[in-house]
Amino acid sequence: MQLDRRALLGAGLTAPLLAAVPARAALRLPRRSVGVAAPFDMPSVAVPDFSASRRFPITDFGADPGDQAKTGAAIARAIAAANAAGSGVVVVPAGVWPTGKVHLKSNVNLHLAKGATLLFSSNPGDYLPAVPTSWEGFECYNYSPLVYAYDCENVAISGEGRLKARLDVWQLWYARPKPHLDALVRLDDMAARGVPVAERQMAVGEAHLRPHFVQFNRCRNVLVEDISIEDSPFWVLHPFLCRDVVIRRVKVRAHGHNNDGVDPEMSENVLIEDCVFDQGDDAIAIKSGSNQDGWRLGVPSRNIVMRGCRVKNGHQLCAIGSELSAGIENVFVTDCHFERGEVAAPTPINNILFIKTNERRGGFVRNVFVSNVTATKVAGGVLSIDTDVLYQWRNLVPTRERRLTPIENILVDNVCVDEAKFLCSIKGQAELPVRSVALKGVKVGRFSGTPVLTEHVEEFSIR
Repeated sequence: MQLDRRALLGAGLTAPLLAAVPARAALRLPRRSVGVAAPFDMPSVAVPDFSASRRFPITDFGADPGDQAKTGAAIARAIAAANAAGSGVVVVPAGVWPTGKVHLKSNVNLHLAKGATLLFSSNPGDYLPAVPTSWEGFECYNYSPLVYAYDCENVAISGEGRLKARLDVWQLWYARPKPHLDALVRLDDMAARGVPVAERQMAVGEAHLRPHFVQFNRCRNVLVEDISIEDSPFWVLHPFLCRDVVIRRVKVRAHGHNNDGVDPEMSENVLIEDCVFDQGDDAIAIKSGSNQDGWRLGVPSRNIVMRGCRVKNGHQLCAIGSELSAGIENVFVTDCHFERGEVAAPTPINNILFIKTNERRGGFVRNVFVSNVTATKVAGGVLSIDTDVLYQWRNLVPTRERRLTPIENILVDNVCVDEAKFLCSIKGQAELPVRSVALKGVKVGRFSGTPVLTEHVEEFSIR
């Protein structure tokens, strides 16, 4: 994938997208290659190997479990020291450690030991100054993600410990009152007019754009493994404009608003495996920018594999869109199980695969494969494709420029569901029908509605 440096610089971001890493750091930190089988040409994924790197315990830098300010400062100093050494593992030992934002650097592994909890403040002031980030497909300056890496190479979060967000304030912001929606209208307008990203300042007034929990922004060679993540202001794990990402054996439990598990956006060569998701939204939601911002950046999400995962709760096993304006291709979901969890009010389980777009998005969706998936009861179906999903945007702003989304080459194979409303529901558009959709060996024990609903589909088959 060729990431468009000129487009990024034109957006007002001055840091290089693929900045050079000092030669000594590259020599000190080897990488491991992870092979990934897929029904498309999926390259191996390169991730950093910190097995020989020096360890930097945060207690050596003044971390105090009774003092958030001291602990946050100690984490920052340990990360800086590990980076200056060429590579390093920043160790959070057992115990509860209160902190504000954590900003990672290249060649650093944030390691949470067994029994360790990083407990993140819910005071918005602890996530200032604002940083370049995004909100539902639009770039902007907003509150820092709780854990943030910008333009990093060889970066990791590991260990059997836990990242936990306090929700005292963020849960009040879940409500999306009128000032928040007004802020979204302003952001949409700025993106449509091509206002430089540096001028899209959203961490002001009552915009209340909640930060991501973990965002890797413009990073290469990313590894997240073994950790648990609990609660979240917004999307939980967000690789944005990244390349070579492995997320494995991660446990997520987050039932707040917009609490998707993993949102790969404009990212390439991503493997998500052996994870457990207990969500208030989609387990995996693949995205590639909204409207003019997606077209400006022009970086598709591609080569994304999800395998061996278990979903206890969540709207979709895999959602594609609706933010997909730069395009999404080569997605493979396999050997996953979708079950109802044990929380008192489980999130409605809707669909195994949900592809959603609208007349404003443009982009494309192609080469999506789902195989060897089981589920208990779903409120929707095995496959849902809807080309008119606008949510709150339908009445917030008009259609500024109409671009339809071509959707083609979708295969769902060997899926078994105990109970569903439908097998598949496809709502294409007369001007641009959905093309080449096949369901093979798909079994549903009992239907509560009409099994097959299709509008404007060409080359559709069930066998």
